[in-house]
Amino acid sequence: MQGVAKILIISGAILIIAGLIVWLLADKLHWFGNLPGDIKIKRDNVTIYAPIVSFLLVSLFLTLIINIIKRLF
Repeated sequence: MQGVAKILIISGAILIIAGLIVWLLADKLHWFGNLPGDIKIKRDNVTIYAPIVSFLLVSLFLTLIINIIKRLF
């Protein structure tokens, strides 16, 4: 159970840090979600939005952070 507790604490800390970064830099992150490759389809009464490239960047960033944490612990 100690391993699970450690993972939960680290995950929570990462989420808090990510939330603070987004909150503090919200005016500078307006480009996020509007990258080339993010799909936006607007019709009369329907809007479809699929931020594919933005999610790929988030995935890459989280993978790097997780690998760094894994190497430290």
